[in-house]
Order: sequence, then structure tokens, then C-alpha cells
Amino acid sequence: NDTETIIENPELWWPNGLGKQPLYTVNAKCIYNGKVSDERIKRIGLRTLKLVKEKDEYGESFCHEINGVRFFAMGADYIPEDCIITRCNKERTDKLLSDCIFANFNAIRVWGGGYYPDDYFFDLCDEKGLVVFMDLMFACSFYPFGAEFEKNALSEIKQNVTRIKHHACIGLISGNNEIEESFYWYPVDDRTKSDYIDFFEGKVKLLMNDCAPNIPYVPSSPSSFGGGIDPKNENYGDSHYWAVWHNNEPFTEYRKHYFRYLSEFGFQSFPCMNTIKSFTLPKDRNVFSRVMEMHQKNYGANGKILNYLSQTYLYPSTFENLVFASQLLQAEAIKYGVEHLRRNRGRCMGTLYWQLNDVWPGASWSSIDYYGNYKALHYLAKRFFSPILLSCEEQGEFTVRKDVTDERCIGYCTKAKFAVTNDTKNTFNGLIVWKLCRSDGKIIKNGEQAVQVPPFSVVKTDELDFNKTDVNENYLWYELRQNGNEISCGSVLFTKPKYFVFNNPELSAEIVGNDIIVSAKNYARFVEISSPDDNLVLSDNYFDMNAGTKTVRILSGDPVSLVLKSNYDIK
Repeated sequence: NDTETIIENPELWWPNGLGKQPLYTVNAKCIYNGKVSDERIKRIGLRTLKLVKEKDEYGESFCHEINGVRFFAMGADYIPEDCIITRCNKERTDKLLSDCIFANFNAIRVWGGGYYPDDYFFDLCDEKGLVVFMDLMFACSFYPFGAEFEKNALSEIKQNVTRIKHHACIGLISGNNEIEESFYWYPVDDRTKSDYIDFFEGKVKLLMNDCAPNIPYVPSSPSSFGGGIDPKNENYGDSHYWAVWHNNEPFTEYRKHYFRYLSEFGFQSFPCMNTIKSFTLPKDRNVFSRVMEMHQKNYGANGKILNYLSQTYLYPSTFENLVFASQLLQAEAIKYGVEHLRRNRGRCMGTLYWQLNDVWPGASWSSIDYYGNYKALHYLAKRFFSPILLSCEEQGEFTVRKDVTDERCIGYCTKAKFAVTNDTKNTFNGLIVWKLCRSDGKIIKNGEQAVQVPPFSVVKTDELDFNKTDVNENYLWYELRQNGNEISCGSVLFTKPKYFVFNNPELSAEIVGNDIIVSAKNYARFVEISSPDDNLVLSDNYFDMNAGTKTVRILSGDPVSLVLKSNYDIK
């Protein structure tokens, strides 16, 4: 018989950063003739988790609402953890998802081109507070729709949805990855299109309504209106954006878009040097060697990395510095997109970058390489996904013009405005402190502004005009303080890094117990701390610093010696 259990004063389940993740154990028994004939034990979280799609001045919203709170989704796309599935296990997944919490994720998207994760994946997402955007396992292809295929596919979907639907973490199920968008990539006849719509918007939707009516369902990712109608319309549904990377557009292109929920966007880099050493000999350490190109599965992408590098940095004199520069490019690209969209919180309500992890060692879009090493992107993700974020929207020499030769006909300005994004339940009161500095550290101009930011909102400052300050010598430093403590900080250049005249920061470091104390004599951009002795995880890395010291904590690894780099070394 149907029974109902009332839980008085329930503890609610929340995503990471918004509260705790209490889980209740439910034990259901089937008793026949006084004996237990069957039994199921599940752990559940008590919450309401909706997908809000409401018409507004821009189009239609697309955001998660948990227990009545609309939150900004921050995370990345998850792919299989190994190309040999038997190498996967709970311990490995636990570490990977803990790495997500390190970087302030509250969501994760399971890509539809892999396989349905094991039960422990969803158990761990429940425990850690990661809301799952779950693709069904169909991707980038048109399938042989027909009675036999549909019977098999619907059975697969039902079995897996039934298996996972009790998990608190399941926030959204998508019918597939990019098949609807594929209508615009390939010639598709009317019959194939009709069969697709009938399956994903008809049969699968009916199945979802029947076996998991409380889980939001969308027919594809991305999708705007369904029916193959304009799936790339950024004012409706979720979006995948690849003009930065595949179309070679500059990072500034992100600021021209206001996606409602950007569920896929990415930029490649090479993996960490210790990982490269695992599959190369010294003679192979050239990005166009056979071995390096065999470890690159996006056609021509090593050249694409160098194309972006040529636009941004001086040409690195060593292979190690080229690898370093590639990771800075990747980190800056994603940071540029995320900070812009978080400044437009409300209209934009999600950024899940492509991709979190790798199936094998090689160049890719991941922020964590195959052996679990954090790339620069993963450390920057910790900062740009911080619940309280200070970001700077600068205008400089190349915000409008793309090349130095454009100076003949296109002018420029040096301006900046700040935004404080608050993705917490509490009002934030703090102080923005900024200073325009010369590369030798001399302060040209400075200021501060008190800010009060209500919960789940953004406060922007008035624009500062630095009157075409010397873009080759001067940089803008900014930080957010609360009660004297630094909450968020960063710096911006008003020109490309390759044109900026960095003074040698003369970096040095001392290991004191579990701390590393870094010293700089001048401004240093993107300070990297690494060790030839061990793979390190640090509390912070790839950070900017002014002359002085900065202390970071060793979270894992046992270094004997350290190697320090910064933007100054890319030459």
C-alpha cells in the first residue's frame, strides 16, 4: 500500500556554498507472508530543485532554483575519467569531485558522449553538493530511429533514470548533446529531423513525465525553443559557445554575449610538464613533434594554441615556457567569459566550462590533466567562481582594435569599472581598493569605494577614466576587503602582455613547514609555483602580486625544491 512519512522540521539539502548536504536514509521493504521478499535502501536529500523558465525583457530565463533560491551555476563538463573504464573507481572519482569543491563548483554537467556514471558518482555529488546537469548518452550524431532502436534506447533511458532519480543532486536531464544544433552543421532530410523530434521531444519526454516527473527535462543541450528552431539563440535555453577557440575570435568576444546559461565553452592548453614527461622523450618535446601531435585529438589545435599565443605573448624561448604560456591563455580565456557573465547575474545564470578532466594524457580543454595535476585554469576557477567576486571590466588598447597596426585608424581608451558579485545568502559589506601603478611599483593614482551588495546580486561602480595612461608601463591593481581582510584581488593590463614592459620581479620562495612564502621585488603577473620533486596542490597558484611577499599553503605534495615563473619569463 502507498504510505506517507512526515518529517518534522526537515534539514534541507543545498548546493555547495549555499548550505549543508544532509542526507536521510530510506529503507523500503516488501513483506510477503511475514517475510521480507525485497528491500531497497536509498539516501535522499530533501529539497525542491526546479528549472525556472520565465519570459522577461531579454527573452526567457533558464536557471536552477533550490528551495526557492535562484542560484548561479558554476562548474564544468565531466567526461569519462579514463579511456579504459576498468581503471575508474570511487576513490579516483572522489578526488576529482573534491577538486571541484576546491574550485568552488556548485554544479557539474555529465556530457552525453560518454557513458552513464556509476552509482557512486551520484552518491558523491549528493555528499558534496554538486548539482548535476545530466545528458542522456546520445551525442553529436543522428541515430537510426525506428522501432527496434527506439525500444532499446527507451529501455536504456528508463533503467538509468530510474536508477538515479532519487538523488538530491539531479537538477536537470537533457535528452542529448548537440544533436539539435547539428541540424545546422550537416545536411538533414525532413524525415530524419521529424524522427529526431518525435523521439526526444515526444517519446523520451513522455517517459520522463512517467518515471521522473519531478526532474526538469530539456530535449537537447543546447536548445532554445525545441523543434530544431534556432537552438543557438542565446536569449533562450542553454548555450554552447565556441567562437573563442574554434573560430579564432579574441577573448573580448565574450563581452558581446549574454547567454542565459552557458553550459559549454572552452579553450585548450598543454598538460603540466610532469605529465608531458610521462609520454615523451626529450627529443619529442616540441609541440609539432609526432608524439606531441599524436597526443592532440583536435585537428590542427597545437597550431591554434600558437596562433592565440602569437596574439598575446612574446614567443617563448623554451618548450617549458611555451607550455606555461598555453595554460595562461586557457585560464585567461575562461576567466574572461565567466567574469563577464557573473557581472550580468540575473540575465545570465550559469557557466559550465568545457572541460573538467581528461581520459588520457595530452593537450585538451581540461582544467585538471589526466594525472590529476591542476592547470592554471583550475586555480583561476577557484577565484572566478568565488561566491564573493570582485571583477574588473577594463577598456584598453585592444578592447576594440585587434592588431597593433590598427592604431592608424582606430583609437583607444584606458578605462575601468568594477563589479562585486554576491552569490551568498547574506548581504556583503566591503571596500574596493584600487591603484594605478607603474611597472616599477610607483603609484600614479589610487582610490577606494565602500560597497554594499545584497544577497544574490551584483553592484557595479562608476567608470574610471585613466586618460590614455601609458599602456606599456602602467597596470591597474584592485582588491576587495572586508574588515581589513582581502576577499578578492587581481590586476589588469591595458595592452597585450607581449607589449607590456615587465620589470624583473626577481622571484624567490622559502618553504616554512606547510607554507611557501613567495617574495617579489616588482609586480609579477601569473606567478607559477611548481616542483620537479612532486606534483603540488597549493591553496593558491598562478596569482598576481605586487612587490612584497605572499604566503600559500601546501595542500598536498612534498617539495624539496621549487621553480618559480611569471609572465616576465615568457620571452
